[in-house]
Amino acid sequence: MDERAAAEAALRDALAHGGERESDEALWDALTAWQGETFRTAKGLAFTYLIRERRDGAVSGEMFISRKEKSITQSTVFMAFHRALELGGVVTGPKKLGTFGASYLYPVFIRLGIIRPGEIEQPEQTSLF
Repeated sequence: MDERAAAEAALRDALAHGGERESDEALWDALTAWQGETFRTAKGLAFTYLIRERRDGAVSGEMFISRKEKSITQSTVFMAFHRALELGGVVTGPKKLGTFGASYLYPVFIRLGIIRPGEIEQPEQTSLF
């Protein structure tokens, strides 16, 4: 089993049997395993992310997105994660996560199986005729 598959399995196990702390740690491990992979936003924009190491060699608490100059902090990632869980894993679009960087977290969470995209709500079309 490769690192990504093992991290995903650990995340599924933590979600099923662990508490909040275990789930958060398993999520961060999975995110670390998937860094460098190309993802696409809901609008189709390609991006990658990196979780840098600190000087002491430990993993930092920030995700650096290739399309942004700002990073997404670990606490913001966890807020979006818990919001997705509150929604039962059915999230109709990035804005429903309600955090900074949601447009980047949304496709990553889909890939990790945390959320299933619901039907994106479309505004009602009005006819001009």
